[in-house]
Amino acid sequence: MKRVDYRKAGHVAHVTLNRPEVLNAMDLAMHEELAGIWDDVEADDDVRLAVLTGAGDRAFSVGQDLKERAALDAAGAHPTTFGSRGLPGWPRLTERFTLSKPVLARVRGHALGGGFELALACDLIVAAEDAVFALPEARLGLVPGAGGAFRLARQLPLKTALGYLLTGRRITAARALELGLVNEVVPADDLDACVERWVDDLLSCAPLSLRAIKESVMRSVDLPLEQAFATRYVWEERRMGSEDAVEGPRAFADRRRPKWAGR
Repeated sequence: MKRVDYRKAGHVAHVTLNRPEVLNAMDLAMHEELAGIWDDVEADDDVRLAVLTGAGDRAFSVGQDLKERAALDAAGAHPTTFGSRGLPGWPRLTERFTLSKPVLARVRGHALGGGFELALACDLIVAAEDAVFALPEARLGLVPGAGGAFRLARQLPLKTALGYLLTGRRITAARALELGLVNEVVPADDLDACVERWVDDLLSCAPLSLRAIKESVMRSVDLPLEQAFATRYVWEERRMGSEDAVEGPRAFADRRRPKWAGR
């Protein structure tokens, strides 16, 4: 049985972690499946964005499959640390720094450990009111090795991030919205409609503009401003000379909706 449900509808790739019986815990086989999926998302020019979610209504994902980890430890497997190089599915989304298309996380229920790290690696997060986020690794003798320690400290004030990292305390959806960790929180019954609104807004934008903006933001966020302006952005070079760069202003002048070619 496949651990990830992957389908495309229009210009959207829908990626669903599909182990609801274990709250979408991620084992090595799931990571292998995900690697091929992210490769396809990037390679298919007809795909403009991806929506990542978990099957069922109890969890986005509770992270690493700890039963599998315990069995690997008992068998003498090498201990894990930061990053997944050399492990199945590398580079995982949490380390796939060249994925140029926007990824939106749709979160219901628990997003814990590696599940929260996966959401933090997405560009946008839309959550139901019942969503709960946490990095409980310190309580398990582990570290948030899929980037949680790094990303949370970049996305929150340092002491706020350390408060959650060092205690494993949980973050409600409402608190996550206050902290700016998520883009929108809605009642669970409205979650799909909310995601659809975000998808519609993203699809109304030029695909090459989305890729150029994502690349420029992610590559420059830690750079001095002067260096950010002077850095070369590959997707911006492609957008600048594209048909869509001409189509947008022309459509505005003609008072019509633009027809994006994506090239």
